[in-house]
Amino acid sequence: MKKKVVVAFSGGLDTSFTVMYLAKEKGYDVYAACANTGGFSPEQLKQNEENAYKLGAVKYVTIDVTKEYYEKSLKYMVFGNVLRNGTYPISVSSERIFQALAISRYANEIGADAIAHGSTGAGNDQIRFDMTFLVLAPKVEIITLTRDMALTRDYEINYLKEHGFEADFTKLKYSYNVGLWGTSICGGEILDSAQGLPESAYLKQVEKTGSEQLRIEFKKGEIHAVNGEVFEDKIKAIQKVEEIGAAYGIGRDMHVGDTIIGIKGRVGFEAAAPMLIIGAHRFLEKYTLSKWQQYWKDQVANWYGMFLHESQYLEPVMRDIEAMLQESQRNVNGTAILELRPLSFSTVGVESEDDLVKTKFGEYGEMQKGWTAEDAKGFIKVTSTPLRVYYTNHKDEEI
Repeated sequence: MKKKVVVAFSGGLDTSFTVMYLAKEKGYDVYAACANTGGFSPEQLKQNEENAYKLGAVKYVTIDVTKEYYEKSLKYMVFGNVLRNGTYPISVSSERIFQALAISRYANEIGADAIAHGSTGAGNDQIRFDMTFLVLAPKVEIITLTRDMALTRDYEINYLKEHGFEADFTKLKYSYNVGLWGTSICGGEILDSAQGLPESAYLKQVEKTGSEQLRIEFKKGEIHAVNGEVFEDKIKAIQKVEEIGAAYGIGRDMHVGDTIIGIKGRVGFEAAAPMLIIGAHRFLEKYTLSKWQQYWKDQVANWYGMFLHESQYLEPVMRDIEAMLQESQRNVNGTAILELRPLSFSTVGVESEDDLVKTKFGEYGEMQKGWTAEDAKGFIKVTSTPLRVYYTNHKDEEI
């Protein structure tokens, strides 16, 4: 009997080569599995299926994990307002984890002998895939031809052509990873630390001028409505915000950060939906959460994003952090109002029954109602006591 190998199939050059090489040169029965986290169009998935069989796969499957991706990752990243280094919505990192989870489950389901993916040896994805496979499919061999054979694009393209597979794998100036939570852009000017990306590098161009308001309603921290339209399907709500924001070119930026393997990486991105949703959510939280809720949530959310980026999604503490983030959202209800304009947005205000700015105890800078002037003076005097003690004993210190 032939051995079974599941190839994590994106339809790109590396995974296309992997399917054909393992089928023709190694004699595997190849099962091409495309784990969709929301970045593939129906047309792309259909093309993937056709190509997989042309390349020699005995079976092709699309595994749709978009809803799982939202429920187990994106939801918590919104709860935590997670941006890597305060800049980057963790899109590719989180997608890869859930693609790896789906591929692991499928490999176990069909009794695969091996799992293959197309990662190189110079990036983070090899770690995300390998670690997930090692934990969830421990008896399955891991094959990475691109990494282990140190393959070049030209070698892979020529091999495919020689064996009758023609596809447009021309090396472009930029490479893109399009997903539900943003599009990453690599190559070109990004390789030069002193340069930024030109307008032509972005897939979504600025189509609107002027400004407009965007109203995003949340219920217990989750997106509920966009401009008054209620969405039971949160994926569609995200796509709606993306459609509105992308027309203004909102969400463009450059991220520089540390990779898991120790080198620094630079990536451009365009992510209107994440930046608008997180911006609106964070703004609403300022009105509805206590000071210490915000503080401690920021601490654990920073760790959550870092662990997710560094392939530690399966670490048990992640479930504990998720529980804390979920509980913190019980009063995050209401509508955040944003003002959109080309390439930027600003916060306007909120409408919420849980608004803590509205209080019978006083209005900031106007009038106190919960204490007297004498109470205020006593409070200030007591609060200043540690400083008065210190400087009474250290009169030689100059400020």
